Amino acid sequence: MQDAQTRIAKNFHDHDAWKDYLSLAENTADLDTIRDAYEEALKVFPNTASLQIAYLTHFLTPPLFQRAEALFARFLRPSPSVELWKFYLTYVRRINTNTGDPAIRDIVRKAYEFALAHVGHDMESGQIWRDYIDFLKTALDSRTTWDAQQKMDALRSAYHRAVVIPLDNVEALWRELDQYENGLNKITAKKFLQDLSPGYMTAKTALRDLKRLLGPISTPTLSTAVSPSAFNLPPYPTWSNDDRVLAGHWKAYLKWEEGNPLVLEDQAALHNRIISAYRKAIARMRFFPDIAWLAYHTLATLGKTEEAVATLKQGILSNPASPVLSFAYAELMEGQKNIKEVNDTYNSLIETMHKNLEDLQTEIEEEVAAARAAVLHGDVNEQDPTTPAVIEAEDRARKTRERRSKDMEAARNELGVVWVMWMRFSRRSEGLRPARAVFARARKDKWCPWVVYEAAALMEYHCTKASDVATKIFEIGLKQFADNIDYVVRYLNFLISINDDNNARALFERTISTFPGEKGRPLWERWSRYEFNFSDLAASQKLEQRMAEALPSTATSE
Repeated sequence: MQDAQTRIAKNFHDHDAWKDYLSLAENTADLDTIRDAYEEALKVFPNTASLQIAYLTHFLTPPLFQRAEALFARFLRPSPSVELWKFYLTYVRRINTNTGDPAIRDIVRKAYEFALAHVGHDMESGQIWRDYIDFLKTALDSRTTWDAQQKMDALRSAYHRAVVIPLDNVEALWRELDQYENGLNKITAKKFLQDLSPGYMTAKTALRDLKRLLGPISTPTLSTAVSPSAFNLPPYPTWSNDDRVLAGHWKAYLKWEEGNPLVLEDQAALHNRIISAYRKAIARMRFFPDIAWLAYHTLATLGKTEEAVATLKQGILSNPASPVLSFAYAELMEGQKNIKEVNDTYNSLIETMHKNLEDLQTEIEEEVAAARAAVLHGDVNEQDPTTPAVIEAEDRARKTRERRSKDMEAARNELGVVWVMWMRFSRRSEGLRPARAVFARARKDKWCPWVVYEAAALMEYHCTKASDVATKIFEIGLKQFADNIDYVVRYLNFLISINDDNNARALFERTISTFPGEKGRPLWERWSRYEFNFSDLAASQKLEQRMAEALPSTATSE
């Protein structure tokens, strides 16, 4: 088990490691070990029905029923899983077999109603409705007229509720209802069926849409005796095209539910369907931050504030490097004047992003080393740079580094956005001094990108009108980012915007030699635009000549 735990500690998204760990725990046959393993897994994969069902299976003997019921109490209410609710109903029927006893019948009936109240709107809950109707037919007493009337009312209520829901067996239930009502009274049957027909037709149409929408995102039906190797754990995205397509399918389904395709007039029923859809999405797609954010936003919009906040917090736990989720939580806490919580949120996010950057750097270096090793062999003199194999190895390493540099740049830019957002929050909530303290921390961060320096400089200029302080910050940044054309152009833009002609000209002359040829085009174009508009003819002609020499294609085309 220790090996599996080590693999999990290294990467808690490693599905195979989790499955091995749970299998080994199962093999011990020790309930405490099994409990601990499943509790650990459910912290990472909460509301995962296959885990919950397998966990519960260990407590389905009479001496352990109390523990099973404690787990059911934890798992059921927040669960959108029809399979888990079916498992619960099987348990209830198993321990309440004497349905001849009115008290026992009532327990079973309430259990079905409890389940249907939570998942009875789900397309896959048709079997629960089917079983409930069969239970009402066989278990309810009809020896007296009053009993018969009660049974008829209960069956009619179940049928009438079921046939206006897009269940996977709604057509079969409609045929049964038709037969049932006509068997009682053809006149009342006509009225009932006529009243229900529009809702049934809408449900049939919606069922076709649901099958189309849910087909690409459905997961295999669970067995009540599922083994760890068969656990269907939530996928962790690599942001491949398949991942994006999967997320798109979920968003299409969620949008469909929000559009009220069943034309429900009862707002509570509509909200229940929407909330359940988002619970399903979160259970299956918890490592997709955009799905978690959509769930949070929708729940908050529907007035489910407590669940919305809980969803957001769980989303951050599952996606600790997600800026969008942390920003949403920080904004929420800022609105509540909880300054410490906001600072803790930003601090935690940056720590996580730092770790990811370190891991990315290690990954890139390993890939570069592998690119070299693929060419270099034991008989190659690596000390001689003119050796063909060494030249090829260095070329491969360079291309690998260039290709992966885009990933590193994207990760650093994302980190920069977080530093900037933290500075803005600190200025809004506490003033310039704390915001400057955040910038001071950012400057010590080796991963800090140039956008943070620009943001700090502009903050000083717009909040204090101190152009000299802003210029000083730009100059500090220039020591690190003098070879970054975007940063230099932004700095030049700033100097031009404050009409600091001398420093703008000096910056251009200091830096233009760093960017030969086409690399310097943005800088040439920005400075020439200023010169052509505001300098004299001689200066403009001189700059035009220099620009033509530096950028021959410009002279040809213009």
